[in-house]
Amino acid sequence: MAEVVRMPKMSDTMTEGVLAKWHKKVGDKVKSGDVLAEIETDKATMDFESYQDGTLLFIGVEEGSAVPVDAVIAVLGKDGEDYKAALADGGGQAAAPAQEAAPVADKKPAAVAAPKVDLSSIPATVIRMPALSDTMTEGVINKWNFKVGDKVKSDDSLADVETDKATMEVVGYEAGTLLYIGPKEGEAAPVNGIIAIVGKEGTDITPLLQDTGDAPAAAPAQEAATEAAAATADAEPAGSSSADDSRVKASPLARKIAKDKGINLNDVKGSAEGGRIIKKDIEEYTPSAKPAPEAAPAPAAAASAPAPAAKAPVVLPTYTGEEKFSERAVTQMRKAISRRLSESLFTAPHFYVTMSIDMDQAIAARTRINDVAPVKISFNDFVLKACAVALKQHPAINSAFMGDKIRTNEHIHIGVAVAVDEGLLVPVIKFADGKSLSHISVEVKEFAGKAKAKKLQPAEMEGSTFTISNLGMFGVDEFTAIINTPNACILAVSGIQAVPVVKNGAVVPGNVMKVTLSADHRVVDGATAAAFLQTLKSLLEEPVRLLI
Repeated sequence: MAEVVRMPKMSDTMTEGVLAKWHKKVGDKVKSGDVLAEIETDKATMDFESYQDGTLLFIGVEEGSAVPVDAVIAVLGKDGEDYKAALADGGGQAAAPAQEAAPVADKKPAAVAAPKVDLSSIPATVIRMPALSDTMTEGVINKWNFKVGDKVKSDDSLADVETDKATMEVVGYEAGTLLYIGPKEGEAAPVNGIIAIVGKEGTDITPLLQDTGDAPAAAPAQEAATEAAAATADAEPAGSSSADDSRVKASPLARKIAKDKGINLNDVKGSAEGGRIIKKDIEEYTPSAKPAPEAAPAPAAAASAPAPAAKAPVVLPTYTGEEKFSERAVTQMRKAISRRLSESLFTAPHFYVTMSIDMDQAIAARTRINDVAPVKISFNDFVLKACAVALKQHPAINSAFMGDKIRTNEHIHIGVAVAVDEGLLVPVIKFADGKSLSHISVEVKEFAGKAKAKKLQPAEMEGSTFTISNLGMFGVDEFTAIINTPNACILAVSGIQAVPVVKNGAVVPGNVMKVTLSADHRVVDGATAAAFLQTLKSLLEEPVRLLI
């Protein structure tokens, strides 16, 4: 009996998927475990495998189209079997998507005619900007790994694309020659927009670009216009010089600076060809000859005075500064950071609780542990482990505000903020309470390396229940952090400072670390936050308790 194949839910936040590519066509034999298609989720592009044997009788979604989770995308059954009954029997919540997909099946020729690109007659494939996250609307081409004319394989990474989450690789999934590149490095392209074409060398790709009109030709035209404008601008200085009636040869910039400084161009010697005065001549000009005539009346004044008290005025050298600045485009990651942290700060009512922790015992324990541990344990690993243990005792801190309810998480997934060139990434150490210090250390180092190499996957950055932001390695005395929503809290960890402390009534040297808990007052109260920090303090001041 024919069975419908539905759009699977491949992540916890996925609501729809984009059919990136079909690996089978109608009439093909399919075995259980065969890859039917590639589906772009809100996290990544993933293979979708068949869970049954049969013949592919119907495809209801075109490549590049998005459909909601649980909608019918295909039908599998016996060769020649009537699949329309299975479509009509799609049932329940998926009945509507199935009915919408059915007309597409009934009008196969129309489905072929619908796209503007006729792939059946042109030996080339259009590569489009994939949706690499649930909030992504456009991607910025960070780097092209190939140029037009290069041979590419189906598993080659064509380009690195900046999304609002991270910089990720885009794989073309086609072998052939790179015939066309759309957006240049640094330029943005909308999701599903054409970014490249791969196919047989020498193929006429003009019909494939009809969706974008004259876009390919527009770029050269625009460049030509820019060059023409630049040529006009270059010609202006000469014209200005010749049109000026001062008879002094000078560049427009030099003339402007001289006017601003009140310098007479007749007093300046030009160093350019033909004695032309340039900017450098104005900047280096010192009116050293001028003070002498002004000082001439001094003897006359001195004649009436018993002593020549008048002094020549101090002549300061002329210094001309140049106002300049640089600008850079806001990356997709920075846009996401701006949006998410603004929403957090202006939506969640933050309050902050700070506590000082004596780290003498932790320093001694770390030294002894590192003598025998297979990996080097950092103070951040100590803090992360202590937080995991403390969260078990204070579940309210391990909560999330969900709008109409508060979720108290029984599992402990701790996000660790990692600084990268483009901004900030937060990989998640999952089930941190059950992991040893060595295990935590290895994971944190691995995630930090992946973050800096732009290899972190979306699944490795989601699901946190609590977050730690550590700036201790920069020697920061104290700071506050913005909550990583929907978490209820984030801990800001400062550096360990050598300061005098009072112990047993005497002032002695000590090592103190300040931590600040930022809490969402909709979920956590001040007393609850203080109790959590007290537990954290006791664990770090007596680190042997972390092993119990």
